[in-house]
Amino acid sequence: MASTNTWTLEIASPVAAPRLFRAAVMDWHTLAPKLASHVVASAHPVDGNGNVGSIRQFNFTSGMPFSFMKERLEFLDANKCECKSTLIEGGGIGVAIETATSHIKVEPAASGGSLVKVDSTYKLLPGVDVKDEVAKAKESVTAIFKAAEAYLVANPDAYN
Repeated sequence: MASTNTWTLEIASPVAAPRLFRAAVMDWHTLAPKLASHVVASAHPVDGNGNVGSIRQFNFTSGMPFSFMKERLEFLDANKCECKSTLIEGGGIGVAIETATSHIKVEPAASGGSLVKVDSTYKLLPGVDVKDEVAKAKESVTAIFKAAEAYLVANPDAYN
């Protein structure tokens, strides 16, 4: 029987929450091919304009275990820098994972920077064992936010 599992992650950043949220979450399909071209070959909106129900696709390089993924935005509160998305195709869906959702919230920190909080819930297909896949997922999410952070530090006028 398939089990539902979760993992959480917190990432501290010197970048203000609204800028980091816009760059690393809402506009990542634009930045990823530029900042993480070794992983993301291309990315684009499939349906919608960034509001709830919108779908975007990320196409990966040959070094990734899957060639693409599509995600649907389920919840968005841009003012609170919070969203929830569901993996709907690719990225292990139907191969190892039955369902997967991610809840991301970027909160202001007292230092003027931010704290990224990620909660991921997934249901594995029967007989599948993830072993070190959770650690790899956490590393990937951290890399996304750190790449966006580096870009924003180097480009202080971006995403203001």
